[in-house]
Amino acid sequence: MIKRELSIFLVVGCLTVALDFMVYRGLSHFFLCDISLAKAVGFIGGCIFAYFANRFWTFKQQSTRSGSLWRFTLVYAVGLVANVLINQGILSSWDSPAALYVAFLVATGVSATLNFMGMKWFVFTQHAFVSSI
Repeated sequence: MIKRELSIFLVVGCLTVALDFMVYRGLSHFFLCDISLAKAVGFIGGCIFAYFANRFWTFKQQSTRSGSLWRFTLVYAVGLVANVLINQGILSSWDSPAALYVAFLVATGVSATLNFMGMKWFVFTQHAFVSSI
């Protein structure tokens, strides 16, 4: 079962990353806002898409479990902080045209790993422990 979920999560993740990157790159390219704010807005747009795609497709939850939305928000808030901080850290320490892309990929990889683990074992889980939270 985890292989199926991980496979679908990767597809959803690729679509989420594409959405995140398009928003991030668009806002930063046209100087519509600060680079960190552009990263955060892109990430949040991806979050909204990811919640519904992962809920209905990856983890097959047709009905809303009590607390799943706040648990998802918590997991993605941690992912957002990690994503933005890693992105900014790489950009501030590496002056290269490739830095924008490397920072994006590294930040996305770390937050995606955190998000899958959080969704699998905390948000969309069947365990009684999480149901009582």
